[in-house]
Amino acid sequence: MADTRGMQDIFGLDIDRLAKGFGQQYYTFLAECQVRKMKGDSVRWFQKTAGTLTATAPSVTKNVSPGAQPETLEQSWTRNTSYKKKYFVEGFLDEEDITDAEIDTFATTIRDLTEVVVRDRDADIWDIMSESQAPSEIQTFATTAIGGDQWDAAAYGADIVKDLMYAKKLIQDQGYNPEGATLLVSTTDYNSIVNWLISGKGSSIPGFSSEKIKSGIVMNLLGLNIKVSLNVTADYALVIVPKRAVTYSESQSITANTTKDPGIGRNIRVWASGIAYRTDPKAIVLITDTQTA
Repeated sequence: MADTRGMQDIFGLDIDRLAKGFGQQYYTFLAECQVRKMKGDSVRWFQKTAGTLTATAPSVTKNVSPGAQPETLEQSWTRNTSYKKKYFVEGFLDEEDITDAEIDTFATTIRDLTEVVVRDRDADIWDIMSESQAPSEIQTFATTAIGGDQWDAAAYGADIVKDLMYAKKLIQDQGYNPEGATLLVSTTDYNSIVNWLISGKGSSIPGFSSEKIKSGIVMNLLGLNIKVSLNVTADYALVIVPKRAVTYSESQSITANTTKDPGIGRNIRVWASGIAYRTDPKAIVLITDTQTA
């Protein structure tokens, strides 16, 4: 039957082509690294022995006797070689998926493939920062040894301020400035920190940064910029001096390319390559045992 005025079939349909029902994660560990370009498949780098040069007793560098020869001090370095990693994913869309689907499948696919590459690269950077949670070079301590309890302990039994101040002390003792350092936490530990501050200690909510979308910083506490990531391993947190402790040598930045198969569809590829390495391990503190379970 033909439709008359006011009947629904004669009106157009406005379609929202953006897919809904998912959350976009923010992966920002690359921002903690000093980024440099690299050529070839590997990079050679040198790690200076930590600490200030000191004389071996009985030699001295102060109160030297008149006419005495100065003490000769020597620095030492360790040579290292790191090999780049390639991150590479592909997706395929039928021509009909692109032209006929009611959502923007093309843009959504590129975005999601890119997120996979960024996520995997961030996971590798986290493992470099934290020494895969088996530290031998970086500094580390357990919450139960300093603050007295895990951050989500019952009755707010932890002392998160004491833990964080101790982490800053460890960094400063090694000659690095801890002010403006970054605290990387999981979603669980971030929840514990805010609950401890507000419900446990009665503090007002710390100022949230307007730079969150760009930098990933969600708040500042005790001079530390707090970042939350799904790539932080449960039961751990990490304090790092940004753009000092870790270097990322980038061979190729994130790149996307599409290849058409006429009448069939398109291949979508996203890739990046590079490698992260710790140059200043003593500018990192891994905090362990942050969760009761």
